[in-house]
Amino acid sequence: MNKLIDRIKKKTGNSTDIVYKNYIINNKELNIIYSEVLSSSIFISEHIIESLVSIKTNNINKDIFEFLSGVNKVYLYSFNEMIDYIYKGFCIIIYDNYFIGIEAKNNIDRSIPTSDIEVSLLGPKDSFNERFNDNLGLIRKRLRTNHLYVDSLEIGVLSKTKIGICYMDNIVDKDLLFKIKSYLDNIDIDGIIDSTYIRRYLSNSKLLPTINMTERPDIATQALLEGKVVIIVDNSPFVLILPTFFVDFFHTPDDYYEKNINISFVRILRLIAFLIAVFLPGIYISLTTHNIDVIPSLLLTNLIDQRMSVPFPSFVECIILLVAFEILRETDLRIPSKMGSSISILGGLILGEAAVSAGIVSPIMIIVVAISSISGLIFSNISIIYLIRYLRLFTVLLGTFFGFYGIFLAFLLFIIKLSSLESLGYPYSYPFSPISKIELSDSLIKYNTNPKYRNLLLSKKNKVRGR
Repeated sequence: MNKLIDRIKKKTGNSTDIVYKNYIINNKELNIIYSEVLSSSIFISEHIIESLVSIKTNNINKDIFEFLSGVNKVYLYSFNEMIDYIYKGFCIIIYDNYFIGIEAKNNIDRSIPTSDIEVSLLGPKDSFNERFNDNLGLIRKRLRTNHLYVDSLEIGVLSKTKIGICYMDNIVDKDLLFKIKSYLDNIDIDGIIDSTYIRRYLSNSKLLPTINMTERPDIATQALLEGKVVIIVDNSPFVLILPTFFVDFFHTPDDYYEKNINISFVRILRLIAFLIAVFLPGIYISLTTHNIDVIPSLLLTNLIDQRMSVPFPSFVECIILLVAFEILRETDLRIPSKMGSSISILGGLILGEAAVSAGIVSPIMIIVVAISSISGLIFSNISIIYLIRYLRLFTVLLGTFFGFYGIFLAFLLFIIKLSSLESLGYPYSYPFSPISKIELSDSLIKYNTNPKYRNLLLSKKNKVRGR
């Protein structure tokens, strides 16, 4: 017995958080091993130790499980299993050549929080946390059906992170499910810290986001009803939704809690904001650099007067403002929230006014960059925000060198990339290419008012491949 304890201590590096307790019951040695940070010491003392030490001598049986009621217990058959279960929060009992693991996990997770990023005005306020069972429970309480299947696996050589693959068995495309499981089985990494680690292996594009992430259980539930697959990662408050189409990023959490006309207006507004955020600076530079004849004479005179004191060309002026805005935005995100608004006001008003007074930038350029940047803030998904950054810079460069032809070329290249990309075998531009009349009812214009009718037909979506 002592050799086994010494072996465990050596395997765990004599870590100070691993607790070893020794008792003598019925003239036999009993050892209890657990991690005091992962396991609940109070639970172990009240439900395990007290039950064991109170056992009478004439009641002792080789199977001491009989005296431990109301606990989750499992037999262990190897040394490596013992080590694994210690780091899973289990209490290990060694008695008479029996190895027993009893679940005694310590509650070191957050309670069910409210959604901070994907804010909803009318919908539910709960959101996922870092606990796997809580996240799965938030989905199951919305889908009380036996058709909701969950397949679990562990990924990470060292972290052994629990991954849950959730899907509706009567709706999901079995080929999609097989492909996702194949990707996950081939992941070879030391540790999975967050669901973003999984997303890297499932995404096939470095620029466009092909995997959506959400912290809202209602959005994940709706995705399951659409025949999609939801991946829950332990210790991560965000779940993955696969496959994802580009139009999905123009949907809001309130899409199924408001009237169709209101939802359609918001989605069209988000599309307009996306186009403004990406193309407005490039269009302005192309106008002032190559296509001056398009500008009305009075406006052109005003622009010339504003730029008389600016020593830089429009391109350099735009880059300076874009970089300054991104620095301010990152600063606003990283510093404490109580200081964020003060920094934004200081950077947006005082520094902007000072830059105009010093003749570094023109007022019209500040207006153009501000409108473009504010339009990009209508999106809460960080992947779309990064996409807007890169596309905006790309259109500015093409507009600087080729004018309106460059803007048209940037738009054309973006459409080509959008149409040629796939998300796990599904066309990324779906339902516009290929066209699906069913899904068009809930794309940019929402006009289907019968969710049951829609969900029943969504089970046939796997027949639309565009191949």
